[in-house]
Amino acid sequence: METIIIIVFILGYLAITIEHTIKIDKLIPALVMMAISWALISLGIDSFSEWFDSSSHGLVDGFASLGHEDKMHWMEETLLHHLGKTAEILVFLLGAMTIVEIIDYFDGFSTIKSFIKTKSKKRILWIFGFLAFFLSAIIDNLTATIVLISILQKLVYDRDVRIWYAGLIIIAANAGGAWSPIGDVTTTMLWIGKKVTTGHLFVYLFLPSLICMLVPFFIASFMPAFKGKLDQSTDDRADQPKSKFSSTMLYLGLGGIVSVPIFKTVTHLPPYVGMMLALGIVAIFAEIYSNSKFSMTEVDDAESQAHAHHSPVHHSLSKIELPSILFFLGILMAVAALESLGILFGFAGTLQDTMPMLGTELHHGGVSDLVVLLLGVGSAVIDNVPLVAASLGMFSEPIDNELWHFIAYSAGTGGSMLIIGSAAGVVAMGMEKIDFFWYLKKISWLALVGFLAGAVVFMFTRTIF
Repeated sequence: METIIIIVFILGYLAITIEHTIKIDKLIPALVMMAISWALISLGIDSFSEWFDSSSHGLVDGFASLGHEDKMHWMEETLLHHLGKTAEILVFLLGAMTIVEIIDYFDGFSTIKSFIKTKSKKRILWIFGFLAFFLSAIIDNLTATIVLISILQKLVYDRDVRIWYAGLIIIAANAGGAWSPIGDVTTTMLWIGKKVTTGHLFVYLFLPSLICMLVPFFIASFMPAFKGKLDQSTDDRADQPKSKFSSTMLYLGLGGIVSVPIFKTVTHLPPYVGMMLALGIVAIFAEIYSNSKFSMTEVDDAESQAHAHHSPVHHSLSKIELPSILFFLGILMAVAALESLGILFGFAGTLQDTMPMLGTELHHGGVSDLVVLLLGVGSAVIDNVPLVAASLGMFSEPIDNELWHFIAYSAGTGGSMLIIGSAAGVVAMGMEKIDFFWYLKKISWLALVGFLAGAVVFMFTRTIF
C-alpha cells in the first residue's frame, strides 16, 4: 500500500510539473493526489506497520500491534493535526494577500513605484533583490514575494521580462528568510522547537544567506534579460494614483504585516491570529476612506466607478489568487500523508546511515554535511516543512548546535532550486503563471550556484564561531 501511495504522489507531482503540456491546472492533480493518498491510508490502515506522530516528531511505539479502531483514531487525529497546521499557513496567506489587494485597490504601490526613478533593468534587479532579502526577514518570504511581485506588475509591463525578475525575487526572498526566525516556516519551526535562538541564527546565517543571494544576482546582472532600459510606453494615467490615500494605505498595510511578528512575540499566539487582526484594522480604514466622497480622484473610467460602488474588502477578496491557496492545501496535505506513514522519516534516517562518511562531519553531531545538503535539495523536490519536521525527530543535538543552523540554511534556501520547492515559488508561480520548465532551465542553475556558495561560506563561519 505504501508503494501505491508513493506512486500516486509521483504521478501527481509529474502532472503538476507538466501542467502546461497537459493543459490541466496544477491545483487539480494536487487536490486529487491528496484525496487519493489519504483514502488509501484509510482503506489500508491495518496493513501499515508504523506511524509518524508529527506532534512529537517520532514514530508511534507499537503501532503495528494496535487494533483497527485505535489505528483509525491515530489517522483521524493526525489528519486533523496536519489540516490545522496547513490551515494556519493558508489563513495567514489569505490575510496577507487580502491586505496586499487592499493596498492595490487604493493604488498604494504607485508610491513605491514613484521612489524607483531608474529605468535601468540591472539597477532595478538589484533594488528588488535587496528589498526581497531584507523584507522577507521582517514579514516572511511568502508575504515579501506577494508584495514585491505586486509592485513589479506596476513597474514592468512586459511579462517576458517580469518573470525573470520574479524568478530572482524567489531566490532573494528565500535567502532572506533563512537568517530570521520569522522569515521562513522552517526557521520558525526550529525556533519554536527550541533548536535555534534569534541571535545565533543571525550570526551563523546572515553572511551565508547574503552570499546565496548576491552570487545569482551578480551572474544574472550580466545576462541579456537585464541589459538596457525598461519599456515605459503606457497610458500616462496609469502613473497617477487613483486615490489620495494611496501612500497612507501602503504604509498602513505594510505596517500591519510587519506588526504580526511583534504580536506573536507578545501574545505567543500563532502568526495567523496577528495577521487577521492586521487585516481587520487595515479593512476598517479602507472602508472609511472608500466611503469618503473625496477618496477617488476625478478619473471617469469603469474601474473607478466599480471602486466607488463596492466595498474595498469585498473587491480585494474577489481578486485573491484562490487557485494558489487550493494548490498549497493539496500539496501540503499530500506530503503530510507521506510523513504520517514514516516514509520521509525513514528516508532521512537512511541518508544518515548510508552516507555518514561522504562529507565533512559537524563538530558535535557526527552528521554528514552531505546529508544536510541533500536535505536542501530534497526540500526543492518535496517540501521543506516535513523534512525539517523529520530532522527534529532524528537529531538530538543541543540548542544552537551548528547542525540546526545548517539545516535552517539548507531547508530555507534549497527550495529555490525548483519553483514549487518553496512557498515563495508557489505563490510567484500562481501570480505570474510561470512555467515549471521555464524556471528549471533559466533560474534553477542560478539558485543552485547560490545555494552551494552560501553553504561553503557557512562552513567557514561555523569554524570562526
